[in-house]
Amino acid sequence: MQGLKAETDEELVARAKKGDGAATEELLLRYKNAVRATARKYFLAGAETDDLVQEGMIGLYAAIGDYDPAAGKSFKNFAYLCVTRRIVDVLRAAGRKGAQSEPFDPETPAEGDTPEEYLISGESRAELRMRLMRELSDFEFRVIEYYLDGMSYAEISEATGKEVKSVDNALSRARRKLCNHLN
Repeated sequence: MQGLKAETDEELVARAKKGDGAATEELLLRYKNAVRATARKYFLAGAETDDLVQEGMIGLYAAIGDYDPAAGKSFKNFAYLCVTRRIVDVLRAAGRKGAQSEPFDPETPAEGDTPEEYLISGESRAELRMRLMRELSDFEFRVIEYYLDGMSYAEISEATGKEVKSVDNALSRARRKLCNHLN
């Protein structure tokens, strides 16, 4: 197993696609914490975070099977996108089942907000999140998420493995795209 730890994600994906179960397991372990961190950003009434983590792991497993290195994306970016979309799809499906399962971020309401206002603002955040996913590239979306989570440019650079200037450029592009879309 030590040999697998030294391999790149892309090498492990290639091995996993050939039926190497150990390579698949290594990728699932390698990304488990990232999936958990992504799942914690969402809320589903009546469900545990572990339910969303499980859905995210299903998205990760699908990413291993669907990844195409010729598409020009790193596996890391592709996996992040697949995990996020899987979780959002589950939340959307739960939201269609009834008002008691409406998806929204777990931010606490401002003082004086009524439960109705809090639910509406939660729906607006989920809708905005979906719009961002459609309008922005994978990298721009991740950078915006990190930035909104309060990370500095240097921290975002470290988390994404990109230069600080690339982070700055991605934020500028994302702002421009959002301004154009909102106007």
